[in-house]
Formats: sequence, C-alpha cells, structure tokens
Amino acid sequence: QVQLVESGGGLVQPGGSLTLSCAASGNIDSIDTMYWYRQAPGQQRVFVARIIPNGRTFYADSVEGRFTMSRNNAKNTVYLQMNSLKPEDTAVYYCNALCEQGGRVDDYWGQGTQVTVSS
Repeated sequence: QVQLVESGGGLVQPGGSLTLSCAASGNIDSIDTMYWYRQAPGQQRVFVARIIPNGRTFYADSVEGRFTMSRNNAKNTVYLQMNSLKPEDTAVYYCNALCEQGGRVDDYWGQGTQVTVSS
C-alpha cells in the first residue's frame, strides 16, 4: 500500500505565495509521473501541473508563469511553489502519483490540502 500526504496549504492574501509538498511512502519500487490537481467548491477536479522522473514539467494555462513544480526523488516528495496567487486559485489541492510495484503501475491520490486566497 502507498500513502500520499499533502501539506503546506493555508490562508494567503491575493498576490501572496505558498509552497505545497506531497510525500509518498510505502512499498514503492519507483515513482513515475506525479501530478497536482485542484477542486474548487461546486466544481470538478482539474489538472494543475505534472512532473516526470527527470524533472520536466507541464502546467495548466491558468497557472503557467506563476506556479513551479519540482521533485526530490531521494525523498519521494514533490513540491508546488505558488506565486502571485489569485482568489480563483482557492481550492483543495490534491497530489497524484503513478507508482511501480512488482512490475505494474498503480494510481494513488492524497487527501488534499486547502488553499484559500482572500483579503
């Protein structure tokens, strides 16, 4: 079994910054791509960012230029640095990981962390 735990959420004023982290633990042979998604109240969960094992990243148009995703493979941890935050960034942010175990790949989700952008 694999567990993902997000942390770093909170309340921030518009224009401010937050950094989220997601740590994976359990019987993992390797972690492939990791993702950040977010879900605002009454809305569907949407893609925010992804990172592949060599560190290459891709972002949703809504956050590109403001958010930066990174990973520390030795710690099985990914990060999302969020700058110039806007009220529309308010959402629960979820970590997702594709993990290899015994020659197969499984999909895991964290419990989410709340980010609120408000004055």
